Amino acid sequence: MTVDEFVSRSHILHRSFTESPAKVIAGDGINLILEDGSRVIDASCGPSVSCLGHSQPEITKGIVSHLQNDIAYVYSGSPYTNGATEELATMLLANKPGGLSKAIFVNSGSEATDAALKLAVQYWHEKGQPQRTHFIARKQSYHGNTIGALCVSGHESRRAYYKDFMSSNVSFVDPCYAYRMKHDHESDQSFVDRLARQFEDEIIRVGPDRIAGFVAETVSGTTLGCLTAVPGYFKAIRDICDRYEILLILDEIICGMGKTGTMHAWEQEGIRGPDIQTIGKALGAGFVPLSGVLLHEKIFDSLSTGSGGLAHGHTFQAHPLACAAAVAAQKIISQQKLVESAKSMGKKLEALLRKEIEPLPLVGDIRGRGLFWAVEFVLSKEHKTPFPIEANFCSRVVKQSLEMGLNILGNLGHTGEYQVDHIMVCPPYTVTDGELEEIVAILKTAIIRTSQPFTEST
Repeated sequence: MTVDEFVSRSHILHRSFTESPAKVIAGDGINLILEDGSRVIDASCGPSVSCLGHSQPEITKGIVSHLQNDIAYVYSGSPYTNGATEELATMLLANKPGGLSKAIFVNSGSEATDAALKLAVQYWHEKGQPQRTHFIARKQSYHGNTIGALCVSGHESRRAYYKDFMSSNVSFVDPCYAYRMKHDHESDQSFVDRLARQFEDEIIRVGPDRIAGFVAETVSGTTLGCLTAVPGYFKAIRDICDRYEILLILDEIICGMGKTGTMHAWEQEGIRGPDIQTIGKALGAGFVPLSGVLLHEKIFDSLSTGSGGLAHGHTFQAHPLACAAAVAAQKIISQQKLVESAKSMGKKLEALLRKEIEPLPLVGDIRGRGLFWAVEFVLSKEHKTPFPIEANFCSRVVKQSLEMGLNILGNLGHTGEYQVDHIMVCPPYTVTDGELEEIVAILKTAIIRTSQPFTEST
């Protein structure tokens, strides 16, 4: 491997050593502005983070105002609170969606996952069932990069170096990946029944009285590419969790906060909601690092009648400045009705993808919801033949797109049994009709150019 000269010189340990990163000097709406003056359309919002684009004067104003008129830092472990943190929690939970009534604010999605797992275990301790420490998660899932979060993530390549650290109290069941896992002539209901039986069988194998919770992404992110569950799946999962008194923990770090056309992705699944939910990314719209854990009132009730506190905390938990920035972001989303916009613009994006991208010879599946979409590539549409890992097809599409001024996101490493070559198109909630058309036009050309060596040989 040849290490890039700039990467070698830089005092930052960059995540890739082989290519010199372009320097971003500013943002303008949906665009990134580079040091050479060129513009790149950010159609992925990074890893689906910058949902309001890259320039929002009201958020800048909110941050500056907070620093001028309020406190920059308050330690959450002290006997103090602050206005910004209280306001953000009230904005999110005043109506108790699905019974969710309390929030924990931390920095990253990984921290949120760790907090959710610890919260679940503490809940069972408070309930007098300390033996409930086992979690069931799904294969080819991703919940974060800390050790705790990786333990419940079914992402093989990200777990590989750290197998010796992985917890033995986690087991995995199949994801709801209909494109590859649903049998020929199998109905959606039969597929759901099969996955539900597998989940229940795993509960019985482990022992229901040992299981703390089931962890799942409501809509899968980078591992399976904006994968939505077939109708009825989460209702079946919720029913089984209730039957065995297992906590349902839904990860909406990447897919939540309006991205799928409702504030919470689970609102479209016909369930009452989760017991614990993680949120992030779009919460602060990328202007600050911020994520959160939302918990059902029954969790709080058990803690409050038990030990009377949370056995978990971080130095920068509930950071006032971060919460103030998120308050400003959420006000914009509410006032401009951007969740509704994500739903309506998402329908336009879907129509464009199905018209322009789906007919291409190496496109196998298009899936998503709201402004959260992915394209999966295959060598053969008929047989759904995946590309070999070494072909690195989706990364080639990402690179070709970038050369044409379009930033999209590809899958992040080998994730498990199924080789999934996909790219994600997740533009900001503020995207216009014209920008959607430009995004899809560039993407189409990039896919055609990347496909040529493979289509010409067949």
